[in-house]
Amino acid sequence: MHAFRSHTCADLSAANAGETVRLAGWVHRVRDHGGVLFIDLRDHYGMTQVLCDGDSAAFKAMEKVRSEWVIRIDGTVKLRDASLINPKIPTGEIEVYVRDIEILGEAEELPLPVFGELDYPEETRLAYRFLDLRRESLHDNMILRSNVVKSMRKRMWEAEFNEFQTPIITASSPEGARDFLVPSRLHPGKFYALPQAPQQFKQLIMVGGFDKYFQIAPCFRDEDPRADRSPTDFYQLDVEMSFVEQEDIFNTMQPVLQGVFEEFADGRTVDPVWPRIPYAESMLKYGSDKPDLRNPIEMQVVSDHFRDSGFAIFAKLLEQEGTEIRAIPAPTGGSRKFCDRMNKFAQEQGLPGMGYIFWRKAEDGSGLEGAGPLAKNIGPERTEAIRQQLGLGEGDAAFFLGGAPASFEAVAGRARNVIGEELGLTDKSQFKFAWVVDFPMYEADDEGKIDFSHNPFSMPQGGTDALDGDPLQVKGYQYDLACNGYEILSGAIRNHKLDIMYRAFEIAGYGKDEVEKRFGGMVKAFKYGAPPHGGCAAGIDRIVMILADTANIREVIMFPMNQRAEDLMMGAPSEPMNEQLRELRLRVLPKED
Repeated sequence: MHAFRSHTCADLSAANAGETVRLAGWVHRVRDHGGVLFIDLRDHYGMTQVLCDGDSAAFKAMEKVRSEWVIRIDGTVKLRDASLINPKIPTGEIEVYVRDIEILGEAEELPLPVFGELDYPEETRLAYRFLDLRRESLHDNMILRSNVVKSMRKRMWEAEFNEFQTPIITASSPEGARDFLVPSRLHPGKFYALPQAPQQFKQLIMVGGFDKYFQIAPCFRDEDPRADRSPTDFYQLDVEMSFVEQEDIFNTMQPVLQGVFEEFADGRTVDPVWPRIPYAESMLKYGSDKPDLRNPIEMQVVSDHFRDSGFAIFAKLLEQEGTEIRAIPAPTGGSRKFCDRMNKFAQEQGLPGMGYIFWRKAEDGSGLEGAGPLAKNIGPERTEAIRQQLGLGEGDAAFFLGGAPASFEAVAGRARNVIGEELGLTDKSQFKFAWVVDFPMYEADDEGKIDFSHNPFSMPQGGTDALDGDPLQVKGYQYDLACNGYEILSGAIRNHKLDIMYRAFEIAGYGKDEVEKRFGGMVKAFKYGAPPHGGCAAGIDRIVMILADTANIREVIMFPMNQRAEDLMMGAPSEPMNEQLRELRLRVLPKED
């Protein structure tokens, strides 16, 4: 017999009755029934109930066992009485009578429970992640992650892609986030960088003549943490293809990702229709470039109804150039209590408030009337015109925000999500996708400085001619894929022509010399015949987070950092030893007061 087990804790059934078996695992729970000891023995695969009484030679040793000890038992498989069968587990028809036991690993008193799904401080959970991983839900999440990656790989190979690995130590490049720098011992004063993404390398693979590349790629970015983003590193399904247009990328990736979501949907449905939504339209209708289409609410511009109206705040606002009023319809939200709650929400988001109108039966029985301060100010005709435009009826409401869109769009998008959630309009039983396209190539900061708004290696729509006009009007062949309110994929058709590339970077403030210094490998490669190519990257952590139905990405990463980018288990980041600093010719400056 094997030194530790003949079966796993999920293998045994009624068919094994009478057999002598060996099991090993963790003591999940101990129950003393007056001279008979029961132990739920757990391993990676499942649970088996084992027991012994005073007649067993193992009884005295069994009495010492505590939760989370690791043990090996030998025993005989017995059928449970019909009244004691546990249909919830595969081994519920049997139990194992223990005749011998070996303690393989004792456990001290646990700093956090692993039995059940108790709400425990995250800092403790991360410091003892190896214990936290024993909890059923977290353990299941990690298996889900493994299976999702396996499914992705299988589907990419079936689509005739080749998997290649790209370097982890490389040069720094501007790709939208801060690099993690690595000092060079052999070249004092110089630094490598951990790749924010394999962007340049995968493009060079296309120049190298390979047609379809993919990789389960680690990426490293020194970012501020969010619930749906790791502050240090993450994994993505990285893809690149030659001789393709934007639609080819869509047609390739939809079957892969739709198949993955269908495989792990767990009773939820996957909408097969993936609309293409221009960025500007997405921001107008949903207040976001990652719209949650499970929520049917679409915002609309209603400026004309408030122009020269009795509501002076909006009327004066509209006299300013570049301003507008948008309405957020709220079907079934027509109560003053709900409207006041949403107004408070807007104030909590940093806005003065959010105007509203709700519709009810007119007191004279003549039809519907608008209620609320806004309705009184603009009058019944304008109120009715708004209702007609928004397609609302009795018991419905609408909320209004105004100004330059950039000043309120994000809050409007969040308000739309809250309204959909609170009114039960958002369908939680499905996955809905949308390709968001036609992203602006550039953006301007508060001082008017132009920079790339998305991937700097994207091909501008219209080529060189488009770059001769207003940079803020240039659109790129750039696209994101949104699912249930999250961005899960981003990509672009690449700029493979050096003259357009130089011009595109020049607009963002990078001269030709700077481009050649930062992207020397790519510049050199493009001089020797670069094919048209494009690709994308899908965030594995975020996809698994959505499939696992959790809003915290740390719940699907094996060993995540905390919100301050600290590894509480391993003690990172840590202070270097003086010998290390001397070898690298580095000095750490004292903290500024």
